[in-house]
Amino acid sequence: MRTKIFGKEGISEAAEILKQGGLVAFPTETVYGLGGNGLDKEAAKKIYAAKGRPSDNPLILHVSSMEEVYPLVKALPEKAKKLMEAFWPGPLTLVLPKSDLVPKESTGGLETVALRSPENALTLSLIRACGFPIAGPSANLSGRPSPTEASHVFEDLGGRIEGILEDGAVGIGVESTIVDLSEDCPTLLRPGAITIEDLEEVLGEKIAIDPTLLGKGMTEGFIPKAPGMKYRHYAPKAEMILFKKKEEDETRSGQKEIAKFILSYGGKELSDCPEQEAKKSVAKAILSYGEKELSVSPEKRIWILCGEDTASLYEGDGRFTVQILGRREEPLSMTHNLFRLLRKADEEGAELILGECYSEEGVGFALMNRLKKAAGQRILYV
Repeated sequence: MRTKIFGKEGISEAAEILKQGGLVAFPTETVYGLGGNGLDKEAAKKIYAAKGRPSDNPLILHVSSMEEVYPLVKALPEKAKKLMEAFWPGPLTLVLPKSDLVPKESTGGLETVALRSPENALTLSLIRACGFPIAGPSANLSGRPSPTEASHVFEDLGGRIEGILEDGAVGIGVESTIVDLSEDCPTLLRPGAITIEDLEEVLGEKIAIDPTLLGKGMTEGFIPKAPGMKYRHYAPKAEMILFKKKEEDETRSGQKEIAKFILSYGGKELSDCPEQEAKKSVAKAILSYGEKELSVSPEKRIWILCGEDTASLYEGDGRFTVQILGRREEPLSMTHNLFRLLRKADEEGAELILGECYSEEGVGFALMNRLKKAAGQRILYV
């Protein structure tokens, strides 16, 4: 199959492919999505096949307006209307009880449907040209870092899908926030650029956090209500390990993270150090770990993924490739670069990625969620 790349002049042709049951990748403000007719069960099956995605992992249906939601759900609660009015079009997905119009092939077999309206003019035009919602998970092979450029889509899915609607690099760089409104208590299923604080300000009530985001609740037979909850995601080919302060630090929910490994350097507790000393100690641990790896495998290609403020702590040692993720005080600068850098690591043959951890406040919750998944939850406390 030949994969054609379209610009804005190709919206009509792309829409025709989708109307005929084909697949077209499309840009959003978060990542590129892999689009098919969300009301066509055969198109949904093609999406799963192209990605190599488990069929119990729900798809997100993309619409161009709130009015297009009504036929897709049993009812539209006031909480959903408030959030749509505040954040659509934008990086927010809502999970609601589905109507009979939506096939279960598009919902992972569930009686709920995930809906969002993306903030991208080309894709909104594409949805309107189709006249139906476009089902769209991230346009990558299942488990790989999500695509933030059309070239990433082609790398993974070239020859597997009919087309790619190109609109440059995305802005945010991580997938949308997902909130479950199918039950009484609004529940965060996936963190994104729209934060819990943003949601609570609009709704005027607390948002619950799904236990899977806190490393629990994933029992045998677990059924995911949204993309990214069950399976390994965002992973580079290289082994990846994160480093942070030696402590049982409390997350926003009070859940205590458990380190799989604990490294000790001079017996000094980082919690007793000023912030800059703590950063230096983490950098020292990363460099020490890398040196130990090189003592065993001198040719091993090791990357260090760090913030702009700590990059100087790793300079002067040409044995490591240092990549700056972004600015610690601006987590969106880090989400913007994360998947691009993970893909670059693959391209350059990195075998081990050693990375720092960051605050989980605000957008940092989404950033750390993706970093932890990319690292397979491996965190070394120093």
